[in-house]
Amino acid sequence: MADDPDHALCLHSMTGFGRSNGNVAGVSWNWELRSVNSRGLEVRFRLPVGCDRVEAECRKRLSGRVTRGAVSCLLTTATVSGPSSFNVNREALEVALEAIASVRSRIETAPPRPEAILALRGVLEGANPELVLDDDVIVDGFIKGFDAALEALVNARLEEGASLRSIVTAQLFEIDRLVSAAEKLAGTTATALKDRLAAQLRELIEVEKLAPERLAQEAALLAVKADVREELDRLRAHVISARDLIARPGAAGRKLDFLTQEFNREANTLCAKAPNLELKQIGLDLKAVIDQLREQAQNVE
Repeated sequence: MADDPDHALCLHSMTGFGRSNGNVAGVSWNWELRSVNSRGLEVRFRLPVGCDRVEAECRKRLSGRVTRGAVSCLLTTATVSGPSSFNVNREALEVALEAIASVRSRIETAPPRPEAILALRGVLEGANPELVLDDDVIVDGFIKGFDAALEALVNARLEEGASLRSIVTAQLFEIDRLVSAAEKLAGTTATALKDRLAAQLRELIEVEKLAPERLAQEAALLAVKADVREELDRLRAHVISARDLIARPGAAGRKLDFLTQEFNREANTLCAKAPNLELKQIGLDLKAVIDQLREQAQNVE
């Protein structure tokens, strides 16, 4: 699957379900694998007693296919019964018949029905020997069944990941659009800010009689503080990094989550430096989209 080009273009979700069932050497089995979100890889097995070899091998196979998520693996088994599954315990039957005869010798009663005698505990017992779940044939059968359930789980996570990728792609497009809008507004804002500062400077010079050089320095400082080009450039770079990340095969959730923190840092700075309400609103819209992106990153393997 790792060499499938379509596989390379999809994120993996951390949620999924896989099931398989069958029988081997007179034993029926059923595997159920479920996974949900988790910061790392957490695996829990619930297997019948005597399946230590099965668990060790299945853990190894699971860690080779899944890197994040809380995965629970349940194996249930049952003996496949046949027409000669039971026999009569002769010793127990004799004890039961002696007890019945003793009772009938003391009180008058009808003879018991045969099926009633067979229903007495210990009279009828299973003919099959005690099941040994660590038999090589049974262990191999269980492991093959686990492989089938694991494949179903991985496919389910991949299908969910394809939906996640579409959502993340749309959110990155919206961030890119908002950055473009901020760049256009920042260009016109610089001129408006310069005109406003010039008017304020003329007023201050007339009223306060301050040195023009000092006022020019203050104006330059204000202009630097209001310059958001660096933040917008970094936001652009983060969009490129995120798009590259979701186009690669393999786990991307941790790196995407880190990028959302970097996105949010730049958006916060943009809001703080915005010299007018229009640019500040764009910053707030960016923060809203970035928060949505972060929520989706929590679901990515």
